[in-house]
Formats: sequence, structure tokens, C-alpha cells
Amino acid sequence: MNLNYSTSIAGTFFPNPIFTASGCAGSGKELSHFFPLTELGAVVTKSIMIKPRSGRATPRMAETPSGMLNSIGLQGPGIDLFLENDIPWLRDQGARIIVSIAGESVDDYAILSRKLRNVPGISAVEVNISCPNVENRGQVFACNPDTASAAIAAARRNIGGELPIIAKLSPDVTDIAAIAGSVIDAGADGLALINTLLGMVIDTNSMLPKLSQRTGGLSGPAIRPVAVRAIYQVRAAYPKIPIVGMGGVTNGRDAFELVLAGANAISIGTATFGDPMSAIRIKNELEELCAARGFNNFSDAISYAHRSEGE
Repeated sequence: MNLNYSTSIAGTFFPNPIFTASGCAGSGKELSHFFPLTELGAVVTKSIMIKPRSGRATPRMAETPSGMLNSIGLQGPGIDLFLENDIPWLRDQGARIIVSIAGESVDDYAILSRKLRNVPGISAVEVNISCPNVENRGQVFACNPDTASAAIAAARRNIGGELPIIAKLSPDVTDIAAIAGSVIDAGADGLALINTLLGMVIDTNSMLPKLSQRTGGLSGPAIRPVAVRAIYQVRAAYPKIPIVGMGGVTNGRDAFELVLAGANAISIGTATFGDPMSAIRIKNELEELCAARGFNNFSDAISYAHRSEGE
């Protein structure tokens, strides 16, 4: 197999296109018991906030047909302890690091970005704007072009030109390409598509919502067609913007579908809960599939579905 399997996001080189998905592998410590983190294209950390968070009350996870709902609430140690403990550990593992950040206000994104600016060993920053904006009555940043662009602009100003910014977008919008355009104009170097969809499950025995916070994020195979659609639409609108695709990928064929739609890299999330080796298995399956389809370079497969018939 002579496939060149490398990819790049905003000029940053990755030896292969398989990443973890934020929120599904912490900072990689659990996965490191199963394989070296150097085998991944990158480790995308759990979204980190300014202060430590214990997360939401239980129950905060529920199974659904072909997926799961979670309402974890961005549990984490806060940025200072994260920088003190997690980043040095990841550097020692030789991992390529994409730090995901999340905030409740535009100022939060500014502060978090400033703290990351001069930290060595970081390949990119994922700005998770699929979070409620406390300054705007809880509206999710990514659901409005103005709030989405304000959060990305704050990150861009404070990171400067040092690190690529990847904006993580929500699928719970009418026109995801319009949101993508607003964050690109604000300084995003790439996009992460898609975050979870908002969902709800009611227990028919208790006749009450299963999650303590009633709603949660739907992930898993059920959302893959939504991810394919969103990636395809954004790629059609912005042919050159790098995209990290995610949403319901469980095997190499799923990953290949997102690549054909326009993804430059693939993040593996929910599949990891059932199979800690899923990212490595998917990496191998995708590589074999690209080679079997006659591609010499992984990059040649990206956006292939956009080619007109007969081309």
C-alpha cells in the first residue's frame, strides 16, 4: 500500500487523518492503555473552561436507537490545572495536541485563548461554540452568526497568528453554511462538523425525562447522515476551508463517506465507548479503502463526491 495518508489543517501537518473527538476521550489517558497516542493524527482534548466544573447531576447519559444522549455539562479541571497536568503529559506521550476550549461569554474565549497563546506543543485550538451564551439568555453561540463570529473573533485576537483556530459548529441551525461563513470571516482557519444534535428521551415507566437536565446531545450512528449533509453543504459553499468531520463514524466506510463529502480529517467519538481501539481500527480501514479506490494520496479523496458526473 503506497498511499500518502497524511493530511493538513490550516497548514498544520498530521501524519494521518484520524483524530479523537472532543469530550469522548478526555485528554487521552484512558486510550493510552490500549495503543500509543502517536498512532493518532491528533488528540482533541475535552473542551476546557476557565474554572473547574463538576458537570451536571446524574442521570446524564441515556441510550437511544443507534446512538446515545449525553448531558455531561463540560466537566473538567479548569484551564490552569489542565495546562499544568494534561498538556505536559500529552507532550511526553508524543501526541499531536488540539486543545478544545468552551466558554459562557465572549470574554471567556478571550481569556482561554490568551492562556494558550505561548504554550508549546499545541498543533491547533478547537473553539467549541456549541455552548449556551449566558450573556444572551442562554442562546447557543453557534446558532447565531453574530454570537458565533464574536466568540471566534475574541479567540483570534488573543491567540494572534500563532495557532490555527478550528470552529466547532452545531447542526441545530437552519443554514449551517451561513454560520460557517460568519466564523470564517471572523478568523477561523478550519471547521469541526458536526457537534451533537439536541435530543430528549422520556422513560415510559416513570413517565419522566431520563436525563436530569431533560435534554442532551445526541451522538452515534443516527446522526451520520446529518454530518454528511452539513459537511457537503459547507464544502460546496467554501471549497478551500479545512474541515474536521465527525458524527456517527463507526468504521472505515463511514469515515470515507465524510471524506468524500469534504472532510480533511475525521474525529472518532461515541464509537470509542464501545470499542477503545475503534480509532485505530477505523484508521486502518479507511487507509485500505482509499487505496482500494485507487487513490495515491489521501488528499485526492477529499470532496470527491462534489465532482460532476463524467469528470
